[in-house]
Amino acid sequence: MPNLKVKPSGTHGRVTHVTPENAGWTYVGFDLHRMKPGETVSGETGDREVCLVWVTGKGKASAGTKDFGTLGGRTNPFEGAPHALYIPMESTWSVTAETDLELAVCSAPGGGTYQAKAIPPGTHPQVTRGKGTNVRYVNNIMPEDDSSAHSLLVVEVITPGGHTSSYPPHKHDQDDLPNESFLEETYYHRLNPPQGFAFQRVYTDDRSLDEAMALEDGDVTLVPKGYHPCAACHGYDLYYLNVMAGPQRIWKFHNAAEHEWLLKAQASPPIAK
Repeated sequence: MPNLKVKPSGTHGRVTHVTPENAGWTYVGFDLHRMKPGETVSGETGDREVCLVWVTGKGKASAGTKDFGTLGGRTNPFEGAPHALYIPMESTWSVTAETDLELAVCSAPGGGTYQAKAIPPGTHPQVTRGKGTNVRYVNNIMPEDDSSAHSLLVVEVITPGGHTSSYPPHKHDQDDLPNESFLEETYYHRLNPPQGFAFQRVYTDDRSLDEAMALEDGDVTLVPKGYHPCAACHGYDLYYLNVMAGPQRIWKFHNAAEHEWLLKAQASPPIAK
């Protein structure tokens, strides 16, 4: 099993590169590009499908023969929902930065006859999950019920400082529908202010995998299996971009039995956004 924490390799260009081969798994890929105005990044999807996410900044995009114009605009990932662009298998894509641009390239095995499409902010309403210090804010980009992709599931989550997320601990590592689905997952973490840190634990019931990680701004964590809760420290909000994929495009998780009581316990009122 490789190290589950991937540090950025620098501050410019492709700073993160996760593939099924270097992650030691089958489905999920994740790249992060940090670009200057005028720079272009492009790719061919081959037998995979891609979702581009404008984490910050603006850039002109095309996919195949279609020009999607300028997408993006956030100055930081805590500033509302993102622009995104889905690109099917056997296609090409290109993005040219108009400002400093942080572009995520989320990928998974392709299939079907899906079409390239822009996913503007507000396509899916923001969802508040949890209560008390487990409140977090979810921006679905490519949820399972959108019928827009073969494998990819993509979502952003904002966890306020002092709160937990992906909690109570849950897992999705068994191909056992309708009880549980098998999904690999990456987390791309950002912090506000950026000098902060957060924590994530990835562990299985038998503890054959049990890794606790301190996370800094720009880190990526790999979740090949097991539970994977996060905790944001006081004073530092935590953003993460999740990419999930598996043999079926279904998110069906299993909660850790010893912590399910938390779902039923009386909680304080949700904290305002």
